[in-house]
Amino acid sequence: MQLWRYGMKHCGPATLAFFAFACCGLAGQRVRTFQGEVLDSQCAKTGGHEIMVKRIGARDETECVRDCVSMGGVYVLYDASTKSVYQLDDQRIAARFGGHKVKVAGTFDKSTNTIHFSRMDPAT
Repeated sequence: MQLWRYGMKHCGPATLAFFAFACCGLAGQRVRTFQGEVLDSQCAKTGGHEIMVKRIGARDETECVRDCVSMGGVYVLYDASTKSVYQLDDQRIAARFGGHKVKVAGTFDKSTNTIHFSRMDPAT
């Protein structure tokens, strides 16, 4: 019993401060909606598939994205209107939408330029 009291007396405030800080940090992140096309990181750098389609002989954008990812690229969200490229945290789900326009709902981590998405749907 004395050990428990010692722990609560000395560790309680630190633990409480840690959880309060963690919760405030998470509460500060708001869910945003992003729109764009799920591309591979190579094609996103140039803003399209034209160069890679010629280089690898892909038949369409979907095949280009799949082939480029198999060569070491990763799935990203490319917003053509702002020419912005965002990293996507869940590559497995992003793979389903490779080469297609999507709407993504999630939080944005500015330090890593990553969207931690909770939802990805085809754009309408």
